[in-house]
Amino acid sequence: METTLLFILVLSLLFLGVPVAISLGLSSVILIAFFSTDSMSSVALQLFTASQNYTLLAIPFFILASAFMSTGGVARRLINFAIATVGHFRGGLAMASVLACMLFAALSGSSPATVVAIGTIAIAGMQKVGYSKDFAAGIIANAGTLGILIPPSIVMVVYSAATDVSVGRMFLAGVIPGAVAGLMLMIAIYVMARIKNLPAEPWHGFGNIIHHGKDAGWGLFLIVIILGGIYGGVFTPTEAAAVAAVYAFFVAIFVYRDMGPMKGIPWVLPTDSRKARVGFSGLVYGVAFFFVWMILSFFATDAPGGASLSFAERATVGGIISLILVIAYTLWRGERTGVTGVLGHLGAGLPVWGRNLALSFRNIGRAFFNEDTRKVMVEASRTTVMLMFIIVNALLFAHVLTAERIPQAITDMMLGAGFDWFTFLIAVNILLLIGGQFMEPSGLLLIVAPVVFPIAMELGVDPVHLGIIMVVNMEIGMITPPIGLNLFVTSGITGMSLVQVVKAALPFVGVLFLFLILVTYVPALSTFLPYSLMGPEIVTR
Repeated sequence: METTLLFILVLSLLFLGVPVAISLGLSSVILIAFFSTDSMSSVALQLFTASQNYTLLAIPFFILASAFMSTGGVARRLINFAIATVGHFRGGLAMASVLACMLFAALSGSSPATVVAIGTIAIAGMQKVGYSKDFAAGIIANAGTLGILIPPSIVMVVYSAATDVSVGRMFLAGVIPGAVAGLMLMIAIYVMARIKNLPAEPWHGFGNIIHHGKDAGWGLFLIVIILGGIYGGVFTPTEAAAVAAVYAFFVAIFVYRDMGPMKGIPWVLPTDSRKARVGFSGLVYGVAFFFVWMILSFFATDAPGGASLSFAERATVGGIISLILVIAYTLWRGERTGVTGVLGHLGAGLPVWGRNLALSFRNIGRAFFNEDTRKVMVEASRTTVMLMFIIVNALLFAHVLTAERIPQAITDMMLGAGFDWFTFLIAVNILLLIGGQFMEPSGLLLIVAPVVFPIAMELGVDPVHLGIIMVVNMEIGMITPPIGLNLFVTSGITGMSLVQVVKAALPFVGVLFLFLILVTYVPALSTFLPYSLMGPEIVTR
């Protein structure tokens, strides 16, 4: 009776238009107060315990990092790099949009943020070269869903918090499926491009890829910091999220200068001589290599079983290689050769360095209190509060489920009906596909995961594999009406009606359905990488 009443309460409140978080929390409190033997003090205890969950602390930091990286400059650089890489294929600009979404997903962990950041630039660009607006919108709406599959993913953090599965293993588990999903979308685009005779961008050579790769390098290096730090054993996923937020702030304000007090001020001025430009660029490459070397060597040497090198030894090796790189670049690009020529170029580049460093130091304080920074912080705070309110109430709902032994009752019922792992996964997919049409991914996952997780463990389904299946279902839910979040976001940035966006996205939804079947019944796609590097997930039943 309690089970039926709980779900009736939740569904009734949802259909009355009550927010998801309040529906979950209020239903749980009503059941505990009037129909359960559990004490009301458990509500306060559970809310306090949920707010102290260390894993959930990663969410606000990833949201903040995503907010800083969601500036137009980062997205534009990623799109240019993607176009240089795959733009020369038939339908290349559309394929580049998918690749750009994949890259931005690895920076943001958020699907709506990916759609906004890439879609606002890519859709307009595709229209200019002859793509229809519907086709462009359908691609971005679908490719944007990769934001919650490719690590770091906020939804994966939520699943880990709900089931006590390792966040690190979940992040690794999303790498191969994310790449496969992106590749399947690109293949579908290529086939449609051949049929519709869509245009291809001219091939500008590998030099163009390297050029745009360097331009996007500071943003892409965030991926290395997050994943390298986690799997190098340097910090936990929560600490990685905090480092990512600080790094994203530094890059957006001081390196790319897409926002903040130095917005729009170039590093090199038109009045700087070619000699100064070459010397400055050589020093930039040397400093950048030293920075990357120190971080990567720290990850490698701090990992279990890594070579033991002190800071001084790593700095010496990195300094020597950086010096060689500076000299080689100056000799290659400089006007004169020899030691005198190299020193002359570097000397001419020093004033450019001094000017930019002085500008940065003068604006350090203003960078923290600038209007752009304030807007990013406020927007990230709003998103965090909204999401954490849903999560805390959903965890209270999960507590009620556990206290009333509802998952165990459902497990016994399904086992008694003859369910095995194959039919169980079909039932899970159907449940999540239906639920995803009406609910936000994190809230739905927190409702369903505590129910299906014990059943999956009883039937021998791998916990990491189950997590990826649930995330892929959440992806599809974000592009299916009536509450598909990506549909609303795409409609907002294009000015198209919701019905138009649904029709535009529909052909590519079929690709994601095929991908869901593949992920569901080929567990190795999800489990190969995490278990090869970190070993199997240990679950205590």
